[in-house]
Amino acid sequence: MTEVIDFHIHFTPEELVRPHLKPDGKIDILIQHGLPAYTYHDTLFLFERHIESMDTAGIDVAVLSSGAGMGGAQEACELINATANKVQNKYPKRFTPLAHIDPTSSRWRSELKKCSEEYGFRGVAFPSSFDTYNLDSEILMPVYEALEEAGLFIFVHPALSVSEGISHYYDKYDLYRCVGREHELVLATYRLIAGGVFDKFPELEVVMSHLGGGIGAIIARIRGYQDKAHMGLPPDSPHALTAEKEFDTYIARNLFFDTGGLFGSIKAIHAALTELPASRIVFGTDYPQEIRDANTMANFVKDLRESSLPLEVIEGILGKNGAHLIGH
Repeated sequence: MTEVIDFHIHFTPEELVRPHLKPDGKIDILIQHGLPAYTYHDTLFLFERHIESMDTAGIDVAVLSSGAGMGGAQEACELINATANKVQNKYPKRFTPLAHIDPTSSRWRSELKKCSEEYGFRGVAFPSSFDTYNLDSEILMPVYEALEEAGLFIFVHPALSVSEGISHYYDKYDLYRCVGREHELVLATYRLIAGGVFDKFPELEVVMSHLGGGIGAIIARIRGYQDKAHMGLPPDSPHALTAEKEFDTYIARNLFFDTGGLFGSIKAIHAALTELPASRIVFGTDYPQEIRDANTMANFVKDLRESSLPLEVIEGILGKNGAHLIGH
């Protein structure tokens, strides 16, 4: 049977979680710029629960990332990386961690080298934007160059929050976490392509979480807007910038989309497959945040296995499509 790889499993070191836990053990919420940003609970660092849930669900390997390290300060990133390395050493066949770096720090190169060469990590976790730096920002080009050279892939998760200047758009109803994060992922995908990141670094591979924020539903519109002359844009306008090749070229060559962040919805996968190639979708649960119990994880895997999708599509999503990213 196909090895099941979960590209979307989170953790955070106990040292970073414990100060936020309430005495009664109830979960706590980190608020940034007035917005709910991160849910704290002890399952984030209790890896025995991770293993139990994975075993119940039939998940063989978890690709580990930490929300606290995606856009976090360099000191937090280094703690997260060191903790993740201890976890993979304790459970070498079950966890493959991602590196976390602060691209604004002078130490990002040395930390990335340590994660790649000493720890043996196969990828790096990015937020959809680093505060004021988007994924097509010039500050990230040396990082992309280093990642391509090292053969590391990128896992892109929605940024935990948005800058204070635009947070008022999400002032109620937990709007940012519910729908704003999906908007962020669509923007990040578009910026990577239109910003020429894959033209500069054609071997770079990127996993966009949450099925790219549902980009499949609007990709026909995106294709149409690549005809800048048709849309009346002068060639010297920044809005006329686009990639060297057709938009879908990069989806087929550089991008993958994980199934996390959608609470185990098989319908969401079916919807994505109307536009995204089946070979570019990888499995993800978003445990232990949006999915927080073993039975829900197990039902997600079961529902996918028993779905009406062709067997080769199911096996591809569960493991085969992304196996090369983690060296399996």
